[in-house]
Amino acid sequence: MPQVELQFGGGLESLTGGNKVVPANFSGEQVVLGRVIDWIRTCLIKEKHEYFVQGEHIRPGILVLINDVDWELEGKTSYVIQEGDRITFISTLHGG
Repeated sequence: MPQVELQFGGGLESLTGGNKVVPANFSGEQVVLGRVIDWIRTCLIKEKHEYFVQGEHIRPGILVLINDVDWELEGKTSYVIQEGDRITFISTLHGG
């Protein structure tokens, strides 16, 4: 079963309990990043979901990287997860 590493920074680690290595093959078929994001929202984040997603989209101000490359260059939510991928979510918005 393929594995993907999920990294969270800029305060998002407090929502998820830190970085995780999780199975990427949730149902025996190819998994796209959109499904992983939905899984994060429903399984990892127990409260304050709106800090991570708004509706069906990642909240503005969160940088998403796929293996250190901006997800916009990789197809965003339609990117097909590969064995050993590292998906990083970094909040660029800070209070203060």
